[in-house]
Amino acid sequence: MSGAPTPSLDPAFISLPYRALGDAALSRARELGVTHADFRFERVRYQQLSVRDGSLQGASDTEDLGFAVRVVHRGAWGFAAGVVPTPDEAVRVAEQAVAVAHVAAAMTSKPVELAPEPVHDDVTWVSSYQVNPLDVPVADKAALLIDWTDRLRAGAAVDHASAFLLQVDEHKYYVDLAGTRTTQRRIRIQPGFEAMGADADTFDSMASIAPPAGRGYEYLTDGSYDFDSELEQVPELLAEKLAAPSVEAGSYDLVIHPSNLWLTIHESIGHATELDRALGYEANYAGTSFATLEKLGSLQYGSPVMHVTGDRTVEHGLATIGYDDEGVQTQSWDIVRDGILVGYQLDRSMAALHPEVNSSGGQGRSNGCAYADSPAHVPIQRMANVSLQPATDGPGTDELIGRVERGLYVVGDRSWSIDMQRFNFQFTGQRFYRIENGELAGQVRDVAYQATTTDFWGSMEAVGGPATWELGGAFNCGKAQPGQVAAVSHGCPTSLFRGVRILNTSDEAAH
Repeated sequence: MSGAPTPSLDPAFISLPYRALGDAALSRARELGVTHADFRFERVRYQQLSVRDGSLQGASDTEDLGFAVRVVHRGAWGFAAGVVPTPDEAVRVAEQAVAVAHVAAAMTSKPVELAPEPVHDDVTWVSSYQVNPLDVPVADKAALLIDWTDRLRAGAAVDHASAFLLQVDEHKYYVDLAGTRTTQRRIRIQPGFEAMGADADTFDSMASIAPPAGRGYEYLTDGSYDFDSELEQVPELLAEKLAAPSVEAGSYDLVIHPSNLWLTIHESIGHATELDRALGYEANYAGTSFATLEKLGSLQYGSPVMHVTGDRTVEHGLATIGYDDEGVQTQSWDIVRDGILVGYQLDRSMAALHPEVNSSGGQGRSNGCAYADSPAHVPIQRMANVSLQPATDGPGTDELIGRVERGLYVVGDRSWSIDMQRFNFQFTGQRFYRIENGELAGQVRDVAYQATTTDFWGSMEAVGGPATWELGGAFNCGKAQPGQVAAVSHGCPTSLFRGVRILNTSDEAAH
């Protein structure tokens, strides 16, 4: 949008007394003899709209405002949070965090250490956006979503249509005893729609493959994603899907579009290479990882064309930020290089315990993966934008399809299932096209692909070129107890896999 204002901190946030609160909390923590203390003040605003069949079904606008103090005292973590923005309350919360550390010290078998970090003195970072979606009138956004569902329902195969819009405006202030002080703002948005229909014996749906993004409202209006063309195509795609034959189970070559492959990356690489999982810290909730620490530098994760990075700096990434919740400047680093596991995602405490892990960021350093989704929650290790890199002179999607005699072209994500060690999995998709002798030959239904993580990525013969690379992602990655939710992006090119097992989901459901 021409003439759009430069992204900046919200003056209403700047006027809040977070600096005085942070100084009061840290001063009291220092008096109590802590070896580390940090203070976070956050204001996070969430807005959601949903529409069905031309009518607004719901709209919500909520705000999370508060602060937290985290300390290391007597070798143990202490944490407390509050919502009353006064210096006296900040002091009380700091004292409570130290009291928690006193209790935790008796249960802490190995003293907490934090890897050292450079000091960042009063720095500001704002994400890349043009129009804050929360500044756009709700009536205008509702009208857009209503129009989307009306246009979808004009298709003969569409019985019902829904649409939604999620928006987040996140401000965060951080300060610690070492002298790092950061103030940041992140805007993110997730639009979506879905058309539903049925024939004599089949019900199905077709949804948008537009990814969520670290962008503003301009994402819906500037043509960077062609919503108009997709709205026109989806009813026809649904009609074709309803009439499509059921797939014959067996072994197929797959050409997978980024709108599907991002989720496979998320589940089988992103989560598997979180170091806390590899060390067993997440075993009681979301599982561990097959990619354990002794395999670093030796595990053949995939084929030699596989190059995966962790990145908290890519423009418009949902996990992109300037500095993490431990004051670490964010980075990009290798996780899998030439098919070999070479790195993990980690925070400062894990970096101190395992200095060999992040040599690309400076041995013994965090790679900036600490994050808390709320001022009421303690920072934990969270996923970066984990992405499969394209080949510099790699093929286009048509060329990859042309290399396949018998296979499937996979577009859009849908359901998934993966075991607790991130090793055995199966994924479905929005649509699957038969490939016969290098040409697309219509959709098939009832498809899921199944593999182990290393077999699947080992079967990857080729990755597409930069023109095929897209940034997908999700708003709702869950982790930890109490549960936290984080947004994360995954970029990837269209890619070719050989000899992947295909299930017929209807047949499987009958067993």
